[in-house]
Amino acid sequence: MLSETFCSPAAAYFIEAGDATGMNKYIIRRLLQAIPTLFGITIIVYAIMLLAPGNPVTILAFDPTIRQDERERLARSLGVNDPFYLQYLRWLIGDDWMRVDSNYDGRIDERDSWGDNYGILRGDFGASFKFRGSNPLHLIGERLGATIELNLAVLLFGLTNGILIGVLAAVYRGRAFDRFTRVFAVIGDSVPAFWLGLLAIVTFGIILPRFLQDYGIGQGRPLLPMGGRCPPIRGGCPPIFERLHFMLLPTLVSSFGLIAVWSRLVRASMLETISSDFIQTARSKGLTNRQVWFRHALRNAIIPFAVFLAPTFLGLIGGSVIIERVFTWPGVGLLTFDALVSRDHPMIMASVLIGSFLGLMSWILSDILLALLDPRVRFS
Repeated sequence: MLSETFCSPAAAYFIEAGDATGMNKYIIRRLLQAIPTLFGITIIVYAIMLLAPGNPVTILAFDPTIRQDERERLARSLGVNDPFYLQYLRWLIGDDWMRVDSNYDGRIDERDSWGDNYGILRGDFGASFKFRGSNPLHLIGERLGATIELNLAVLLFGLTNGILIGVLAAVYRGRAFDRFTRVFAVIGDSVPAFWLGLLAIVTFGIILPRFLQDYGIGQGRPLLPMGGRCPPIRGGCPPIFERLHFMLLPTLVSSFGLIAVWSRLVRASMLETISSDFIQTARSKGLTNRQVWFRHALRNAIIPFAVFLAPTFLGLIGGSVIIERVFTWPGVGLLTFDALVSRDHPMIMASVLIGSFLGLMSWILSDILLALLDPRVRFS
């Protein structure tokens, strides 16, 4: 029998509950199911890329410095005119098993050399077309910190305010605050993030500064940074206040929809929990309303929402592409957007594969978290 000393807290919990075997089987089964799911996602995305109009060569057609013969040579070397299955296999398992048109004569024979790509199954994600042959994984690693920083701020700000607003809306049910939050939830869930971001840029960058300048306040400059990330300083990281200054606008815009959704969900769950018998028992014991709401009702009301952490995380990953583009935030989302515009297939596939993997792992972690919070849940 395993000892808690050699187990994580989660594993120790399930060992004590007699469900460690069920948890292990569940995790292994979900990991095995993730493999064909990832392959299916890559096939669909690769097919969409090839069916979409344009390719890296057509994008270069707008560059006047590239001659026609150079474009044709590049098309043959990249294999953009090959069948779908051949291009996908080359990306998946490489092309070192086949000859390629290395002398660019339009024919493949014994005078041509073997390919030099190993495919993603052997850790080769190819070379980026747009970023001058750079490794996609290195590019993603360089920008991953900026994306994590922004998404953590959005997650912390959005969940905190969404849960708080949902609790207060349930407590003041039927009053003005509750009616306002319901209208806010509908609007926040409907407004596109890119439109809200552009509106925020125009408001805080143009309209409001000019309005304040007319009253002798300020010099007409933007009140908040309209884009980019706080630049690094020599010898370390910028002060936290300067970094928050740059993060404030994209964080507010990105968390707007998150607050709307979570406030509505928490409100509904709180209303159901408040009417439970154990809440009435807590009131009869003389506990204050604040103790009843936050110590007893909220703790039980938010347990089911552990399963919503995975779709929330997926929404942040997908929304990063739009938010980072609108605010020119130098993260993985902006990198993916530039790759999409340039038809940079290796960069796109690397971003999709990593994002899909993180999304699948978030589903597994959210299920485990739900079981930790709710003892009634057991793996089978």
